[in-house]
Amino acid sequence: MKKQIAILGSTGSIGTQALQVIEEHPDLYEAYVLTANNKVDLLIEQARKFRPEAVVIANEDKYLQLKEALSDLPIKVYAGADAICQVVESQPIDIVLTAMIGYAGLRPTMSAIRAGKIIALANKETMVVAGELINTLANEYHTPILPVDSEHSAIFQCLEMNNPLEKIILTASGGPFRTFTMEQLQTVTKEQALKHPNWSMGAKITIDSASMMNKGFEVIEAKWLFGVRPEQIEVVVHPQSVIHSMVEFEDGAVKAQLGVPDMRLPIQYAFSYPQRIRSSFDRLDFMKCNSLTFEAPDTKRFRNLALAYEALHQGGNMPCIVNAANEVVVASFLKDQISFLGMSDVIEKTMQRVPFIAAPTYEDYVSTDAETRRIAAEMVINGMK
Repeated sequence: MKKQIAILGSTGSIGTQALQVIEEHPDLYEAYVLTANNKVDLLIEQARKFRPEAVVIANEDKYLQLKEALSDLPIKVYAGADAICQVVESQPIDIVLTAMIGYAGLRPTMSAIRAGKIIALANKETMVVAGELINTLANEYHTPILPVDSEHSAIFQCLEMNNPLEKIILTASGGPFRTFTMEQLQTVTKEQALKHPNWSMGAKITIDSASMMNKGFEVIEAKWLFGVRPEQIEVVVHPQSVIHSMVEFEDGAVKAQLGVPDMRLPIQYAFSYPQRIRSSFDRLDFMKCNSLTFEAPDTKRFRNLALAYEALHQGGNMPCIVNAANEVVVASFLKDQISFLGMSDVIEKTMQRVPFIAAPTYEDYVSTDAETRRIAAEMVINGMK
């Protein structure tokens, strides 16, 4: 029987690659639900090709366009954030791939967990914002959470034998500005930041990679996914992106997962787990891997990584504050409203101004997110005043 997949964020980088995996294995997987935020034209194209049971557009202003374009097909059409939360509870769905961008992925992930769906987690912000809450829900509803991020998928694969670990080693490419000086970083542009040396990703995550906030979020996510202490999570810059992450066990042995930089590999593994299935994706050619290098991250030039570690150590709603502030400054940077280094300044100041809550509830996360966005946006507009 085919596994029925709900793809939240089907028009993004992860979502489109997930559909490629489904297309490669039509005997194993079927797209049951597709959702998008704004890209209605691409969602229409995907719906006509994959014929899901239902589609949802988060932007309700696009509903009529979507409804009319699919009126000749027996596809249910919905709109709005509430509809996304409701549709993931559909009985036939086996796996929910959470590939939405940012804080918006939290509510539908919680709904899917409560409905007992397997979670293929590509929305790292869910664990960054509310990792403890998500783990509590997953344990309560006995819901598996399978990581899709290449780094966390690598760790997940390395830990399958359940040997006692000493630390997790997350690899980072270093992004496009790895060798830039502080002086050079002061004047970098969004066009430069969007040119990642190894990966093809959406704009938001590409900027996060350039600032190393993406790696900071992965550190926080790793704590909740694998139940380790912050001091057991190490970041190593590995520019070639061949080793996706490593685990060091308590006897000193290190196990690494290697592969080409292709997100379809961890997506497929999350879909097929615990089995592995054949794919036509590119293979790693060791004859061309003649240099694998490693270096320590520079948290003075890339302060976001240090800020993420600080948030992780503080706990409570602090990671939620960092995530919301980061979403604001990245959007501002993409609109040329703030400098590359200025993003870290606003995030740090916001961490100091938003009230800290040691043991937040879901309602606290919602209010923290809203308050943080207001304060961060004001700082961007007023120039940090």
